[in-house]
Amino acid sequence: MAQKTLTFVTGNIKKLEEIKAILGNSFPLDVTNYKLDLPELQGEIDEVSIKKCQEAARILNKPVVVEDTSLCFNALKGLPGPYIKWFLEKLKPEGLHKLLTGWEDKSAEAVCTFAYSSGIEGDVQLFQGKTSGTIVYPRGTRDFGWDCIFQPDGYDKTYGELSKEEKNKISHRYKALDKLKTHFIENI
Repeated sequence: MAQKTLTFVTGNIKKLEEIKAILGNSFPLDVTNYKLDLPELQGEIDEVSIKKCQEAARILNKPVVVEDTSLCFNALKGLPGPYIKWFLEKLKPEGLHKLLTGWEDKSAEAVCTFAYSSGIEGDVQLFQGKTSGTIVYPRGTRDFGWDCIFQPDGYDKTYGELSKEEKNKISHRYKALDKLKTHFIENI
């Protein structure tokens, strides 16, 4: 019997590689990707993830997973949140760090939400992981978004300074994928 596949909607090959590394060989489905430009929706974290997943399932007409990552600055009441992609694009890591200049509170929460739908008529299930940390001046590699400014609690290194293997054991994405993996192992 052919292995069932799960379509991850992303054009970001680095993200796909990280997801496959975290899920590992024990994941019961073959993860493939499909690049699809989904609308950048506005709203709260869960709302954005649900709408993106519904739209991807409608367009592709098959089971899909979408991922949405947020970086929430506590001093800014959760902003930039799901809009981090645009903030990073315009301000770069240095500008994101500078956003908190006027606040003593430099704490933040990295949030990863995977949304799964079995198809057009399927309900959307959310799998969310969160990691608390601090926003610091950029350190480490800059090859993966805002990793160079996020220092997870309990560490003296940013995500950008940690090895990929070490980051993949503690990250918000790992925590969300662990929930998704458990769901599929228990339900297939």
